[in-house]
Amino acid sequence: MIENDLFLRACRQEAVERIPVWYMRQAGRYDPDYRKIKEKYSLLEICKQPELAAEVTMMPVHKLGVDAAILYSDIMNPVASIGIDFDIVKDIGPVIHNPVRSAADVDRLTPIDVEKDLSHVLETIRILDRELKVPLITFAGAPFTLASYIIEGRPTKSYIRTKTLMYSEPQIWHRLMGKLADMAATYLRAHIRNGAKAVQLFDSWVGSLSPFDFQTFVLPHVEKIFESLSDLDIPKIYFPGVSSGELLPHLTGLRANVIGLDWRVPLSQGRQRTGGKFAIQGNLDPYVLTAPSEVIHEHARRLLDEGMHEPGFIFNLGHGLYPEASLEKLRDLTEFVHTYSEKQIATGVSR
Repeated sequence: MIENDLFLRACRQEAVERIPVWYMRQAGRYDPDYRKIKEKYSLLEICKQPELAAEVTMMPVHKLGVDAAILYSDIMNPVASIGIDFDIVKDIGPVIHNPVRSAADVDRLTPIDVEKDLSHVLETIRILDRELKVPLITFAGAPFTLASYIIEGRPTKSYIRTKTLMYSEPQIWHRLMGKLADMAATYLRAHIRNGAKAVQLFDSWVGSLSPFDFQTFVLPHVEKIFESLSDLDIPKIYFPGVSSGELLPHLTGLRANVIGLDWRVPLSQGRQRTGGKFAIQGNLDPYVLTAPSEVIHEHARRLLDEGMHEPGFIFNLGHGLYPEASLEKLRDLTEFVHTYSEKQIATGVSR
């Protein structure tokens, strides 16, 4: 039974008594208890144990007082079901053992079978649906970001193989993107059916593209995902990742409720560039959390003053938490966001 629906109301641009807050990667290595669990189990091993994955998901809710939980998982989890063999390697990230680089490679990818291959994820969601008092956000990787791993074989900063396929073999590219879009939509629909209260599509690396290339090679597939979920009345979030400010004006037709912003885009400009159609989420630089508390408060105050001018603001980071973050500072920041925004809203300083 959800007792705190602040996050859901903000997603729908409804009135709130204080600004909701959650953090991308909020279950992570900044938490000593999580580090102890990681000494025994890998990320993928945790994901395959529903009770443990649910416990890790709930840790930041209990410790930080955030207004939403996000499923403990990884964007790579569903790709195994379509035929991608991978590991998550420490200090590297996803490493693909059978990269996709040809038409034959794309053809061998099969449709996702969530019930058969990812039943542990669905069971985790069901547990959380029973136990959480705040909304559960689940997520999927967006086609471009997944393609960048699947094609390159591991994380990259150049995206040379990815862009080579995109530019040189556009038909193969679009077939791959179509399959990844279908996978994401099917995966998220299963999440919603089992208790997710909001979903987020992570496109962490799409900011590496020009606006023209984004429109041509990526946006139709992102639109397809949200269109296919449009019959489901829950908030849907698109996070176009880092350095994506120039892409924002092209999102106005997206059937989403919320756009996540990285810290390079002022909140007011983010609203303006997306046509004022969406709630916005963000966008503290994660490394601000290395500063003294008074500096963190000043940055948060500035974001709150800007974000609260219009309905529909969710306080978050501009990307995921780093291990260097402090549990105490995060708890303090959460309390500050709640206290400061509640006072401002109660006194009519903001909408």
